[in-house]
Amino acid sequence: MDTIVRRKPGDFRGPKPEILAPAGNRDSFLAALAAGADAIYCGLKAFSARMAAQNFTPTELASLVDLAHNQGTRVYLTVNTLLKPDELLPLGRLLDWINRHATPDALIVQDLAVPALARQVGFTGEVHLSTLANVTHPAVLSRLGTTLNVQRVVLPRELNVDEIKQMAAACPPDLGLELFVHGALCYGVSGRCYWSSFMGGKSGLRGHCVQPCRRRYAQGESAQRFFACQDFSLDVLVKVLAEIPQVRAWKIEGRKKGPHYVYYTVAAYKMLRDEGQDPQAKKSAVGLLENALGRPGTHYNFLPQRPQNPIDTQIDTGSGLMVGTVRGDREKPFIEPRMELLEGDRVRVGYEDDTWHQTFDLPKSVPKGGKFFFKIPRGRAPVKGTPVFLIDRREPYLADAMKKVESRLVIKPNLPEEESSAFNLRLPPGSPKKPRVRLMQVLRQPGNRMRKTTLAVWLSPEALQAMPEAQIAHAWWWLPPVIWPDEEEQWRQLIHTVMAQGAERFVLNAPWQVALFQRAAALSLWAGPFCNIANPIAIRTFKSLGGQGVIVSPELGQADYEALATKSVLPLGVVIFGHWPFCVSRVVADDLQAGQPFESPRKEQSWVSHYGNLHWVFPNWPIDLRPIQDTLVELGYRLFVHLDEPVPKTVQIKKRPGRWNWELGLK
Repeated sequence: MDTIVRRKPGDFRGPKPEILAPAGNRDSFLAALAAGADAIYCGLKAFSARMAAQNFTPTELASLVDLAHNQGTRVYLTVNTLLKPDELLPLGRLLDWINRHATPDALIVQDLAVPALARQVGFTGEVHLSTLANVTHPAVLSRLGTTLNVQRVVLPRELNVDEIKQMAAACPPDLGLELFVHGALCYGVSGRCYWSSFMGGKSGLRGHCVQPCRRRYAQGESAQRFFACQDFSLDVLVKVLAEIPQVRAWKIEGRKKGPHYVYYTVAAYKMLRDEGQDPQAKKSAVGLLENALGRPGTHYNFLPQRPQNPIDTQIDTGSGLMVGTVRGDREKPFIEPRMELLEGDRVRVGYEDDTWHQTFDLPKSVPKGGKFFFKIPRGRAPVKGTPVFLIDRREPYLADAMKKVESRLVIKPNLPEEESSAFNLRLPPGSPKKPRVRLMQVLRQPGNRMRKTTLAVWLSPEALQAMPEAQIAHAWWWLPPVIWPDEEEQWRQLIHTVMAQGAERFVLNAPWQVALFQRAAALSLWAGPFCNIANPIAIRTFKSLGGQGVIVSPELGQADYEALATKSVLPLGVVIFGHWPFCVSRVVADDLQAGQPFESPRKEQSWVSHYGNLHWVFPNWPIDLRPIQDTLVELGYRLFVHLDEPVPKTVQIKKRPGRWNWELGLK
């Protein structure tokens, strides 16, 4: 085997942040190179958090990485999914093959197990923590290099510039930050959305999200897209980020987008980075972004003095450039575009959740104001006035630029079969000490609890004030699923206050919250269910951070629970009953009332509750694994959690099995 020579980050970029482009298919990869991207991130056909993208086979990736390296462009491979126990060996063998034959410059990871797997296969590139890993507060940044061998952290899109500066100030010299500057926004905080999984097993943490947040919901007489966000677009504001040296990359979202979008956004942000002082360059860059075929843009929270709510139910949030509406009758609908459409343009009629939704390529050009009659599938005629979007196009100059790049592509010869790796997984020994079986009831406020249950309370100033002093030391204190940078010191003080009164037991809902405790070894720190831990190597990693137990991911299916129990190095718990949120978010639509039910198209009720700086979206049926508790005890689970969530009086709880993915299995 030839010696692998990996370029260092400095070989690819100077002091300027790199422009990091998405590529969900070969054409988008070529477009990113044609536009002069400094780096490209892409995924394989497995273990990628954008499984709806076309993605790449390992052999395809190997040749494209060589092409990029020959042009001086780095390639980052996304391996950013939640890993089930039976996926560790297949992923290890895949990473072993990639490390030998494709040589990407970095892995972008979500799961705590992947850095350890990368070390086992001898990967010598960088490891970047995905935004799905939910690193949201500064304290842990100084420890990531030593504990996980991480060189970069992708920050959440919810942060404002002051919070970004707080994160940057906490970075050690060998750790960099990566920031999204453009692209689609999820309603839920990254790594904290279970909506698609709860509704049918297709997990957003595993790249299978069906985007239920983009659908219409009804509250009272109003039916709106209450959770559909506009796109994120910093455009001219990115000049502020150029002044923060720890920000190593400006990242463009869009691995499901076509080459037109990739080329335009990369060209625009290169222009803003390199010629941002030139008023004409700014104007040209903004023009490129306006025609990149995304959604309407928002700065979101970036400017703390002028935050923008990314949800506006009064504007159109369909992906692509709206070019007109459906006209004519239901038998012969037509488009009368507001701009010229070119042969080969990809057009979408309606939204993805419309029954008449369809996508097609134009067989001929259509002038501005001209008419194009299109065929409709039987029984799916669009309603008059349905919006029509241009979602991709191949201008002649873009096609020529991509062909020029492609002409330099050399297919790597004689690569071994992708299944040829002889990698053997090294798992930690299992069978930890099994404590007695314990029920834990988690309350928002201290109050009555079920008999024979351990008291647990979501930590907050209000809950602490209401707690009888004699109970503070005996309770388990749950931390929230997200702590923002400007909240970190408040949480330190709150934790110090309860510890000063004898508290020693805490449930963390991000692994990184362990950094808020100075003497973790003297405490009982458990990973909570929002830590999304689902395999034995991730459990071992949490133990190395100072953890003493794990409440596993509630997304798992029966086979996953069984496999995990036999190989864990820590005691295990499970959420067995209670209201689990679809997601938590930093924003809420101005015209959606909290505490009041809203309905899905299938008449399922949900509601929004506010806790601290988070908005929690709950369905009106709970998780209920109580009928199989004895089975879980036999498997080795010892802590059974009841989430006691206050339900608004106006919400009607629906009787459903509530087993989530137990029978269905996690997709």
